[in-house]
Amino acid sequence: MAKRKVLVVGGTGYIGKRIVKASLAQEDHITTYVLQRREMGFDIDKVQLLFSFKKQGARLIEASFSDHNSLVDAVKQVDVVICTMAGGHSGSHEILLQLKLVEAIKEAGNIKRFIPSEFGTDPSRMGHALEPGRVTFDDKMVVRRAIEDAKIPFTYVTANCFAGYFAANLSQMEKLLPPKEKVTIYGAGNVKVVYVDEDDVALYTIKTIDDPRTLNKTLHIRPPENILSQRELVEKWEKLLGKELEKISISQEDFLASMKGLDRFGQTVAGHLYHFFYEGCLTNFQIGEEGEEATKLYPDVKYIRMDEYLKLYQ
Repeated sequence: MAKRKVLVVGGTGYIGKRIVKASLAQEDHITTYVLQRREMGFDIDKVQLLFSFKKQGARLIEASFSDHNSLVDAVKQVDVVICTMAGGHSGSHEILLQLKLVEAIKEAGNIKRFIPSEFGTDPSRMGHALEPGRVTFDDKMVVRRAIEDAKIPFTYVTANCFAGYFAANLSQMEKLLPPKEKVTIYGAGNVKVVYVDEDDVALYTIKTIDDPRTLNKTLHIRPPENILSQRELVEKWEKLLGKELEKISISQEDFLASMKGLDRFGQTVAGHLYHFFYEGCLTNFQIGEEGEEATKLYPDVKYIRMDEYLKLYQ
């Protein structure tokens, strides 16, 4: 089988750099390309990361989202496009910029699979989401419709709660490290959510690129041992810590009321937490014919369990 040519757009970002790494690890089967955006500017960390990928064997393709022809030329050099452009919690919301990429892919006409920037909650189930956080889901649905209208072969990847943002801090707002004295519990803390290590997200994503079982479907990453309530996650940390934390429960009503005093970014984060930990939007449905579950498709992947993940923070 000929090697797949994979272009990662947004390859210096939080998930993008992990997908580049996972792609490079499959060098016998994949030639990895990374888009070098002319708009990169003066971000030295991104520039150095980009050229570190080149040193590891990635090929850089220069293009600009303000130059349609450059995007078409970039896309024509590969078989698969994976986009990881920022959206949601980041300050640079670029989800709709993907529409220019969709137009380029449509014109090029050669792409075997497009994986757009999702990697979080399934946006097709979030039409009821709270403002201002729902803009992330709405914009992702705009991109989905454009992909499907253009008849571009796709896979959507939903990865639920990134461990770095939701597990390490025991799902606390405004913190990235686990508390050692007291922890806020959302409601009773018994709603199930799904925690996923970011490197595992990248590994599962790369496995989909030429898998016919994921063609024009949504890949749901739901590692069964990582489907946990917040209390279960806290218990894992308490076991590692060797002591019990003080637990402060916040009711649904009080949580919603507390959102009113936050800035837009804070309201976005809090809105997503509400849907995850009070509503249970990550686990309150069965995967239908339109989707597949990653751990069932790829049982060979030894995904990171959350007790193992939390050991790093001891």
